Amino acid sequence: MRVTLRQLQTFEAVARLNSFSRAAQEMHVSQPTVSKQIKLLQDEVGLALIEQFGKKLFLTDAGKLLYQTCGDWVKTWDRFEQNIANMKGMTTGQLRIATVTTTKYFLPKIMGQFCHTYPGVDARLEILNRERVMERLERNEDDVYIMGVPPDNPNILAHPFLANSLMLIAPLDHPLAKRRSIPIQEIAKEPFIIREPGSGTRVQIERLFSEFNLPLNIRMEMGSNEAIKQAVAGGLGLSILSSSTLIHEQKANELAILDVQGFPIQRYWYWVQHKDKNLSLIAQTFYDFLLEHLDQFKV
Repeated sequence: MRVTLRQLQTFEAVARLNSFSRAAQEMHVSQPTVSKQIKLLQDEVGLALIEQFGKKLFLTDAGKLLYQTCGDWVKTWDRFEQNIANMKGMTTGQLRIATVTTTKYFLPKIMGQFCHTYPGVDARLEILNRERVMERLERNEDDVYIMGVPPDNPNILAHPFLANSLMLIAPLDHPLAKRRSIPIQEIAKEPFIIREPGSGTRVQIERLFSEFNLPLNIRMEMGSNEAIKQAVAGGLGLSILSSSTLIHEQKANELAILDVQGFPIQRYWYWVQHKDKNLSLIAQTFYDFLLEHLDQFKV
């Protein structure tokens, strides 16, 4: 069979993402291009690999067999390409990063600056909830992962690189806004608006209240930091958010940062990778670039 690497890469993306459109987006090509590559691959194999019923995709038995093997082929070729680039001292090729949603307040801007400095790099940034990032980390789908709560796993390396303080926020007119050194026990009486179960911020909040043996009075759960800030500003309750999400609000004085004993709680953003994964020259260059440009995002 005369199967091309591009066809395998396309098939792997479609099978993994279970979507032609998402695969096209990830590969920076049009959806018809993806469909054409899959058709050429199926013609070469001589069997159907993917079946579509309505909007749902299903792998055939032949497709499942190919998906089990082509992932290793694609990763092996990616490593070969990157090793050749490293040997040549080049900063061209792919950089794949998966990160949690809260980093959208600073990471895309830094990546934009990096890509402007190194136009030969094909940088791919996946901004997902923590559960999806953990799934990608488990499958080793990316070069590096950035998150606030790294997994407790001896096979994972986590390097802190940026302060990610947790701040307790309230409406500007809240009775506690003008008080100082508020006991956390008093805060526990207030209703809270927090992220959905499994998010990094929620994990940290639950740990905090557990350490003080205090109940967490949850009035509302929301899947967006922006929605939480609007709800707090509207007087629906208090919240605890990463300082990274509050850069604009602090400058514009739109929310009150409460002076609570033990706050702000010092946390960090972590650069996370598999212990045995050798960083490519591009990934190492981006890490150095990241450290050099963090001052503009410190609160």
